[in-house]
Amino acid sequence: MKRVRFTEEQIIAILKEHEAGGKTADLARKHGISEATIYNWKAKFGGMDVSEAKRLRALEEENAKLKKLLAEQMLDTAALRELFSKKW
Repeated sequence: MKRVRFTEEQIIAILKEHEAGGKTADLARKHGISEATIYNWKAKFGGMDVSEAKRLRALEEENAKLKKLLAEQMLDTAALRELFSKKW
């Protein structure tokens, strides 16, 4: 099944519908997602505005890039240590 990525605006709109009294099963069917997805979004984005959700996404992307850079640096350091320990 094709995975659909929803924007922050769409996620917040769906959660607002849920908070306004929409039933989870009806919302899930209407938007083509599972009920579990709605509950996961509610745990992650519940009570947020669109701007806050965009900022959260940007911070998560930045964090992933920094983790990748750190892993590469640690790998380089380990390789250099191994190289110098064998030479001497």
